[in-house]
This record gives sequence, structure tokens and C-alpha cells, in this order.
Amino acid sequence: MKNILTNLDYILKNLSGDLVKVWIDITNAPHVRFFKSVIDFLKEEGEEVFITARKFGDIHKLLDLFGMEYESVGRHGVTLDEKLIESTQRAYELSKIIVKEKVDVAVSKHSIELPRVSFGLDIPSVYVLDNEQMAAANRLTLPLCDKIIMPMAIDMWNIVKVGADPNKITRYEGSSEIIHFKNFKYNDNILKDLNLNLGKQKTILMRPEPSLASYLDADCRKSVLSPIVNILNKYANILIIPRFREQKELFEKYKNVTIIKPPVDTFSLMKKCDLVIGAGGTMNREAAILGTPVISCYPGKPLSVDKCFIDQGLMERSTNVDEIVNLALKLLVDSDRKRKIKTDDLFNIIIDSIYSSIDH
Repeated sequence: MKNILTNLDYILKNLSGDLVKVWIDITNAPHVRFFKSVIDFLKEEGEEVFITARKFGDIHKLLDLFGMEYESVGRHGVTLDEKLIESTQRAYELSKIIVKEKVDVAVSKHSIELPRVSFGLDIPSVYVLDNEQMAAANRLTLPLCDKIIMPMAIDMWNIVKVGADPNKITRYEGSSEIIHFKNFKYNDNILKDLNLNLGKQKTILMRPEPSLASYLDADCRKSVLSPIVNILNKYANILIIPRFREQKELFEKYKNVTIIKPPVDTFSLMKKCDLVIGAGGTMNREAAILGTPVISCYPGKPLSVDKCFIDQGLMERSTNVDEIVNLALKLLVDSDRKRKIKTDDLFNIIIDSIYSSIDH
């Protein structure tokens, strides 16, 4: 049964028969799953969805996996000067494309370029935010957005002080990852389907840190997970989902470690595993929502949404190797999978924001 939207613009749109063209810009791999249910809904309603995606990580592979048509525009820069050059070039290329596409509304999650292009072309924009620590990116984008959707966990002041208009902000309970599971169907045979030869009773899934991200000062040829893997691989099967080639090469040398090559059904994999240890953010929160015990060893300052999960007992956190190992061994023996996070209907909030952005 479809969501019932109360927004007047949505009702008028259906009565008038006018179709809407929505531009969605995807700049990070988790955003593919984030927007999938939104894209599916819009298409079912007869709307036209135009997707752009930069070349970074597994974005294109995931889009192909889900059968989504998209236009590849730009790529990710590594060094500070590369980031500036690539972003500037991408904004220029997107501008030329979007002028021709004549879209009605623009939607993104932490895209640097979409707010700048949509503002310049007078296209209403909907921006989903869950990282208050991306100070430079937020300064470049938030002041230009017409609607901003963010978790209650984020302090309003941290967003307003970088230029966001508080009157344009919609807040929700929970984290953005809740929308990833809207149409999720658990595959209990995921380990067999991946043909994994696991010799131990317990299995730990690990995700290295986002070393190439602008908000984290890290070396992509090293990982905080290395000493943890070196100990825990004696007690459990270790599955690692690397973010890029350097991380894959780093962990290939360890015994009892299996490198998982995306794209795979990571949700079923997280739910099947006995424990998740992550040096990032998204996968940790996804695992917590699924009810799998999680230890965050993110080497930077925790986000507000992560603090919220920790405070509610949905996630453990430590950056001390001995603490992490001891906690992992404890959770492998005795874990509580019954805790659930309180959430609002983020999907409905996004759909409502899209339609209400359009001036009929």
C-alpha cells in the first residue's frame, strides 16, 4: 500500500496530471541504496527521474546492479587541489547537462555540486544531511539549499553557523540509514551464495576507514583495523569489505581473512554475521538497525548520529585495540540483538519535500 501524502502540492499534481522531472545526484556508494526506494516510488507515480553519478568507489557497480540508468559525470579527487579542480569541473559539466534536461526539482545527499548548480539555474533543491563535521562542504552547500532534511541528533547550531536557514530545515528521529531497509528481504543463505569457506564457528564483518574522505586525515595504505584483525582472526572468520584497492591489498596477506568484493547483499551479510567492527559510519549504523552487535573504531570524531546510537546502547565504541578485542570476544559469546532504534518515516519526509518544492 502506497504512502499517503498530505502535501497539497502532491494532491494538485495528481489532479492536474502534470508530470515531474526529478534530478538525483549520487556521489557516494551508500547513496545508491538510500535513494533506491525514492526512485522506484517516483517512477511508479509516472515521474521522470534523471540520475547523475560521479565515478567513485562502487557507485557505478551498484547502479548497474539495481538496473538504474544514469549519466556518469566527474570523479573524486584525492588531494586538496584535486578535490577543488574535480569539483569545479564537475559543477561545470553538470550545469551544461541540467540546462538541457529542464528538471523541476533537484535532490541529493551531501553532493557538493548539486546545490551550486540548482541554485545557479533557479531549480528548487532538497538536500539530505547527516554529517555535521564536513564543515567546508556544508559551507559550500547548505546556504544554497531550499529544503534541508537532517536527524534530530544533530545540533541545529552546527548547521545554522555554516549558513543554513533554520526555516528550511526538517528534522527527523533516527538516522538516514533507516530508509535503506524499506524493501529489504533477508537472505539467510548469503554465506552459501557467496561460496565462502569458513572454518570457524563465529564470523566478524569489518569495514575499513574512509581514508580518501576530505573530513578524515588518514593514509589509505594503512588501517586502524590491522592490529585488530591480527588478533581476532585466531578466534573467528574475518570478512572485510574494502573501500578501494589499497585496502584490499593490505588485508589480503592475513590468514583466515576473506575479502568481500562488492557489490553484494551487504544487508543480509551484516545480519548473518555475529559481529560488525567498522572504522567508518554507514555500515555500523546499518548493522545496528539490523540488530547485529557493532563496535565502532572510527579514528575521527564521532558524528552526532553515532553518539545517538552509542547512547541508546545500539553501538559500542573504542579506539583502543585491547578494549576492542576484549569487547569483541565478549559480544561473540553473549550479545543482545533485541534493541531497536526509534525512527520517523524518512521516506515519506523526502517524497513530501520533493513535491512541496515544486511551484505549481
